[in-house]
Amino acid sequence: MSTIFEKIVPITLEEEMKSSYIDYAMSVIVARALPDVRDGLKPVHRRVLFGMHELGLTYNKPYKKSARIVGEVLGKYHPHGDSAVYDTMVRMVQDFSLRYPLVDGQGNFGSVDGDSPAAMRYTEARLARISEEMLRDLDKNTVDFVPNFDDTLQEPSVLPAYLPNLLVNGASGIAVGMATNIPPHNLSEVIDGLIALIDNPKITPEDIMKHIKAPDFPTGGIIYGYEGVREAYLTGRGKITIRARANIETLKNDRENIVITELPYQVNKASLIEKIADLVRNQKIEGISNIRDESDRDGMRIVIEMKRDGQPAVTLNQLFKHTQMQVTFGVIMLALVNGVPKVLTLKQTMEHFLDHRMDVLIRRTKFELDAAERRAHILEGYIIALDNIDEVIETIKKSRDVETAKRNLMRKFKLSEIQAKAILDMRLQRLTGLERKKIEDEYKETIKLIEKLKGILASEKKRKQIIKEELLALKERYGDERRTEIIYDYKDFSLEDIIAEEDVVVTISHRGFIKRFPVSGYRRQSRGGKGVTGAGTKDEDFIEHMFVASTHHYIMFFTDKGKCYWLKVHEIPEGGRTAKGRSILNLIEKSKEEKIAAFVAVKEFSDDKYVVMVTEKGTIKKTVLSAYSNIRRGGINAINLADGDNLVEAKLSDGNNDIIIGTRNGMAIRFNEKDVRDMGRTATGVRGINLAKDDKVIGMIVVRNASTLLVVTNKGYGKRSELDDYRLTRRGGKGIITIKTSEKNGKMIAMKEVNDTDELVIITTKGMVIRQAVKDIRIMGRNTQGVRLIKLNEGDEIADIARVAPEENGEE
Repeated sequence: MSTIFEKIVPITLEEEMKSSYIDYAMSVIVARALPDVRDGLKPVHRRVLFGMHELGLTYNKPYKKSARIVGEVLGKYHPHGDSAVYDTMVRMVQDFSLRYPLVDGQGNFGSVDGDSPAAMRYTEARLARISEEMLRDLDKNTVDFVPNFDDTLQEPSVLPAYLPNLLVNGASGIAVGMATNIPPHNLSEVIDGLIALIDNPKITPEDIMKHIKAPDFPTGGIIYGYEGVREAYLTGRGKITIRARANIETLKNDRENIVITELPYQVNKASLIEKIADLVRNQKIEGISNIRDESDRDGMRIVIEMKRDGQPAVTLNQLFKHTQMQVTFGVIMLALVNGVPKVLTLKQTMEHFLDHRMDVLIRRTKFELDAAERRAHILEGYIIALDNIDEVIETIKKSRDVETAKRNLMRKFKLSEIQAKAILDMRLQRLTGLERKKIEDEYKETIKLIEKLKGILASEKKRKQIIKEELLALKERYGDERRTEIIYDYKDFSLEDIIAEEDVVVTISHRGFIKRFPVSGYRRQSRGGKGVTGAGTKDEDFIEHMFVASTHHYIMFFTDKGKCYWLKVHEIPEGGRTAKGRSILNLIEKSKEEKIAAFVAVKEFSDDKYVVMVTEKGTIKKTVLSAYSNIRRGGINAINLADGDNLVEAKLSDGNNDIIIGTRNGMAIRFNEKDVRDMGRTATGVRGINLAKDDKVIGMIVVRNASTLLVVTNKGYGKRSELDDYRLTRRGGKGIITIKTSEKNGKMIAMKEVNDTDELVIITTKGMVIRQAVKDIRIMGRNTQGVRLIKLNEGDEIADIARVAPEENGEE
């Protein structure tokens, strides 16, 4: 028993875990997941190519069953699962995975739709012609061989790799604690870059990038922006944005289709189409009526049919934003250098490849020199024998056996053992005059070859020239055109560039549905007309807000709780006149308790403009516009409200305007905004108007170039008064009467500054819309009840009014 216990070595669990995990991690890093910088291959790829080479499966030989190849590789070199080997071989066949496939397959090897390849018993393969460049001169001692897993065979530790495979085909792999993701490149460009590096080893990375411009993906696509490429090449890490290639085709009936012909690298076509369909189904993307995959053997073609009112450019941008039609390729140029993982720049990767090529060339030349010298030695022996042929024959005849004959020849003619053996093996036909001439000519050629090979070994310049010539031959044979387009001066794509600038009416219903439609969608009517239905709403919903803005503007949404959100006008879905629109909750992330109180349409967030806000309880506040430029999706605070108070209105001003605040009971106050100092976003503000107990603020205008003030009551009455009728006072006063409110004409609900050239759009709670010229509304004194603007149906009230400026007018 004691002898058994003596063999037990105590060890702590932590130590055992640490050493075991490090062994495992190093095995994954060095012998599985990362490519060698020299041939760009992981061990499994190298073994597949070597196994096929050993089977003699060159490009001009018949195909062999994939199962036969997998069995060869599995049994001799790669003791892992058969699926690991087959999956590797499949990827080396796929022309959408490798820029220059290394294996030529016959049968179903999968598709860009993500279809699985057929089982290995059904498919066949052989080496692709370009693989010759990976395996060439393997038998000339160009690389070190190492024992296989059971020490019964030898396998190459690296391939001679005349092809700069790491760059042209790329690599990806996840090891332990590190990962690599090297994009594929164009062979012609890489060779041009390598030759430039050979000619000038001190070449700058920028000059290399004149040759190797950017990655070149097998599936084409478009690289958007060069900064990520540049960063990847200079540091070894970077993010490259790749987009699908899509064109807009116009059909005979003037409808338009988006046609996708190229996808970003490694994007699954079937999954992409499914994702687009989901987005359309969930109404995340508007304007698409149908999606078809028309891809065939001639190439990829995904057709996205647009609705009649769809905007292809906008839809395309939404597709780039929400689907894999635009992806980011994260470059990590990590490879094994002398067995150690290193992140390499483009230039370093190229240098390591050229060092390997130089090493292979020297070893090949030495091998050829040894062979040539051995041959010359034998030929020298032949020549000696032919010069003394009669004596040689006599010596052989007199010798008792072969061994004696060999010794006699060596002694008599001062030959080496090798020469003597070669003479003994020589056939009698070599004694003819012609054969003798051949031997002499071969000897001269061999001597020349020896001189040449010695010259190559002695001169680095000659070796560089040979590498250049071999690279150029490679380019001549396999070089092709770039597939991936590069757009250098890409900045964040601005939709405004492709969206026609036009003015639109934006409506928001009481329940928070928003839409936009062209201003020209309404025809003018005379004052007092019935109007047309302007927005389809549910019985319990009604249109509460309406304003006019340009499609290129931002809309700042101010809620009654004092928060601010923003949206671009073109992001608001377009709807027909009777369409309900889309919930604002889907467009901005406001809480359900908040109601939109005011809107400001702005072109840009500048320092010379201000946002002026007024609350229900008469508080006013002014903040510089640029304070709102970094609005988050979840909104920001615009004003700090007192308990029970709500934000009513927000307007833009230039800092020198007069402000008029109107109340529900028909009061108004006018003062200059200089009375209100500029405050921060989270401030509360100061008193703007002193309200009666049952009164509240309903609106505010910033006086600009208009001459009259229009006020409207909820029962359809309105009037215009001269702005000069409102005297300038200090803020905080009670104000003066602007319209007499009564049971007949109702309470004041809106006020606008207007000119004779303006038009007015009135919208009611039941969705009736009327558009009329402002000049039809008579100017009256302040202290009057006004005239009827619209005939209201029973139970209907005016919800809102909007002013249409002259340049926005358009007749139907």
